[in-house]
Amino acid sequence: MSDALAKAEAAASEAAVNSAAVQVALAAVELAKLAQNQQQPAAPPPDPATSQFSVGKWIAIGLAGSVCAISLALSAIAVAVGAVAVTCCLLVLRSMWRDYQRKG
Repeated sequence: MSDALAKAEAAASEAAVNSAAVQVALAAVELAKLAQNQQQPAAPPPDPATSQFSVGKWIAIGLAGSVCAISLALSAIAVAVGAVAVTCCLLVLRSMWRDYQRKG
């Protein structure tokens, strides 16, 4: 009977050690949760002045885009007119050169 009693006593002490280890582990988990909650500050509420829809900003963007598009179109037209003028000038000069070669 003392053998059974010794086994029961050993099992009880092992269970006490195991439950103490489990309690320490649970305490560590709770401590980690508390530390994590303290490290993350609450997000500030949004500023109503910056979150409102700004019509003036979009009008300015639209006007700037329009000015850029018109400038690009006028530049393209200027390049095309310049190319035509240079082509006409070269054709006239070539014609004059051929006439000069025939008469000379």
